[in-house]
Amino acid sequence: MGFQTQIREALSELDAAGLLRRPLQISGPQGPEVDIDGQRVLCFCSNNYLGLADHPALVDALASTQGEGVGAAASRLISGTMDAHRDAEAAYADFLGTPAAVLFSTGYAANVGTVQALAGTGDIIFSDALNHASLIDGCRLSRANVRVYAHRNVDHLGSLLREHRPRAGRALIITDSLFSMDGVIAPLREIAELARSFDAGLMVDEAHALGVFGPNGRGLSAELGIQPDVVVGTLGKAFGVAGAFVAASEEVVSLIRNRARSFVYSTAPPPMLARAAIEALRLVHEADDARHALLENASELRSQLRALGFDIPSENSQILPVLIGENNRTMQLSAELLDKGVFVQGIRPPTVAEGTARLRLTPMATHRPEHIERAIDAFASLVQNP
Repeated sequence: MGFQTQIREALSELDAAGLLRRPLQISGPQGPEVDIDGQRVLCFCSNNYLGLADHPALVDALASTQGEGVGAAASRLISGTMDAHRDAEAAYADFLGTPAAVLFSTGYAANVGTVQALAGTGDIIFSDALNHASLIDGCRLSRANVRVYAHRNVDHLGSLLREHRPRAGRALIITDSLFSMDGVIAPLREIAELARSFDAGLMVDEAHALGVFGPNGRGLSAELGIQPDVVVGTLGKAFGVAGAFVAASEEVVSLIRNRARSFVYSTAPPPMLARAAIEALRLVHEADDARHALLENASELRSQLRALGFDIPSENSQILPVLIGENNRTMQLSAELLDKGVFVQGIRPPTVAEGTARLRLTPMATHRPEHIERAIDAFASLVQNP
């Protein structure tokens, strides 16, 4: 059997299982409403939580960077650090109250590279069972001994630490702060206490919490009064730009710059995006009203959809998983909602566990009350016409 035939068969198997992805084509900017194939629809599946992705101030920030060019041209270890990178790193380190920060081109690159840089052969990593795929991949690439603890289960984490920590060199506990597919929050205070007790580093991925929670949007760690050894943040969600950063001590950041393969061997982020990220930080810092509007929208959706009988297990966050279960049924409901003018993406394995396919609903601060009402009406029609 030829290679192309094998590829076609693999695609057919994905399609039959309801797992074949076909991204929709969006015209124009990301916002509370988007254009898909000429149809104006409400967007309830974006991580553009504060509605900054098309903010005029960010567009202006990009336009003002002509003197610094477009591309960074090479890895920073080859062609040097540009002023925009240095300024953005200083701004984000100051934002999180850490001595240093380092920029990455994507959140995936930040997580994979950081985990691989901070732990290796002879070390041990303790990772939450539902951590993001990028953290899981970083654990695999690190070649450290990896122990997975039950999701948000502090007792299980403690037992693993007692059993395995004494025989390891460096130890690192890794968790998301806000889990992107379930909308639930990690028990960060309890995990931080275990990290201290067992002389382990604590790495927290704040991708979905930064900008939304904490004083001035500094994340759930700040809201709960803890300071992880390593904080990862992405700039393509609440900040509305692109890229990511890792904030930590000078020593940790120096080790990342020297050992993180996704930093060492990748062209640096464009300087214009670094400048836009600085402006985005100013907007996020001043976005208390938007944070309130976002969580109010999420609360209204959660309340109304539960009243309609939908299973939404999330807590008080902006991420609402509407559990369906079966893959094809999930995608059918997503298509029906789109026909009614509401874009909600279906999430299937391997992103979530088998049998837990869901519609992932994420409002924005810029959704107006009439938008929320239209979304609820669309879901109500699914109940009336099952």
